[in-house]
Amino acid sequence: MPHSLVLNLIPQSPIYPEFLTGRHLHALFLTLISSVDKTLGNYLHQSNADKAFTLSPLQIQRQHKHHHTLQFGHQKPIPAGTPCWWRISLLDDTLFSKLTPLWLNLNPKHPWHLGSADLYITSILGTPQSMQPWANACTYTQLYEQASDRDRTLSFTLTTPVSFRQGEYDTILPVKECVFNSLLGRWHKYSGIEFTNISFDSIYPSFVNIQTEVISNYNSKFIGCIGEISYRILGDVEPIVIKQINALADFALYTGVGRKTTMGMGMVRRLSTIDSRSSNMKNHGRS
Repeated sequence: MPHSLVLNLIPQSPIYPEFLTGRHLHALFLTLISSVDKTLGNYLHQSNADKAFTLSPLQIQRQHKHHHTLQFGHQKPIPAGTPCWWRISLLDDTLFSKLTPLWLNLNPKHPWHLGSADLYITSILGTPQSMQPWANACTYTQLYEQASDRDRTLSFTLTTPVSFRQGEYDTILPVKECVFNSLLGRWHKYSGIEFTNISFDSIYPSFVNIQTEVISNYNSKFIGCIGEISYRILGDVEPIVIKQINALADFALYTGVGRKTTMGMGMVRRLSTIDSRSSNMKNHGRS
């Protein structure tokens, strides 16, 4: 069962930009794990395998309804007392159950360290919120059963830089093979529901509004793209295949796509038809 948890945090001292990298947030997550299961924390730290979690960059709380873009780079310190949030997604029940004691015994006055700053976790959101679209939970069976077998429009917002590994090199273009094979691989690894005859041949891009971003927080520069992209399922396609593709699109909220999702990259969320139309109209108005 995948969970998308949003942790609300308050820093007690300034958080400086050098401690807001994916590497430092990854270390903070392992500290949370180790606080309830040190063996598991050590295993996740040492393992190079595909990990059953994703992390977002740290976000400053803002008073707007939609989070179509996220902040993935900080040039200035985050001042003490600034309300922040941080998304953690867990792709299997093992990790969630291991962390249950942490959620149940949350102490809002217990300091967690991010670089030189102390953070208080004030609350954790794990169910859908009108003002926080990144909080959710759903079983894999529900994801599949609730997926439409008629909806042929697949619209996504790429909220942190997305990049894919192809052979020895990276590509930043969210072509259908990269996006949907990334989703399918993680679906098969964690869901226990196999899509045996699925094909992406019928998927074609119908709207693209993306730009390149360069992140220098890693040992080498990380290049990815952000923005919005829509695909359409065209032609004579069986309803079961449409349903499977829609399930994968809905799954993107939890798993993201591409590289470095455990360090804040590749965060992707499916847009509703209304959100997609509104965004497309705004972009057409700019052109």
